[in-house]
Amino acid sequence: MPAAHFVKVEFILLIDDSRVVTRELPELPFLPGEDQRHCDYLEGGKVVLMQAPVRYINHSCDPNTYVKTLNSNRVVIARREVSAEVEITYDYCINGDGDTVWLCHCRAVRCRHAIHSDFFHLPIELKREYLPLVDASFRKARALELEELERYL
Repeated sequence: MPAAHFVKVEFILLIDDSRVVTRELPELPFLPGEDQRHCDYLEGGKVVLMQAPVRYINHSCDPNTYVKTLNSNRVVIARREVSAEVEITYDYCINGDGDTVWLCHCRAVRCRHAIHSDFFHLPIELKREYLPLVDASFRKARALELEELERYL
């Protein structure tokens, strides 16, 4: 992706969700010898193999983007101003579900170090901060939990 400067809430890129993972088309690495398989788990149990360049966006505990569905397409949107020389990142826990835990090495001042993939395992201050960024599909899937959280906040 060419170097560019983005302002807050500016569209950065469209996510290509066309490669659906099925029994007939299992997840396969893109390049020979490549170990990592980058998948996204979408509404209704749909699993897609992430395409370049979005598959190379790294996690950060202080992300400069987030993912939102607009007009039935998932897009990456600037969360704040992003200068051309800065790496595009997002917090994998926004819209996150599941029980995956990993160690983070993002080096952000507010790095959480041990990351649990589920949005509801975030610290309360991050839930409050990220709540406006949560996608409609996540809101639909986790509606009761989000309603309870919004009453609490």
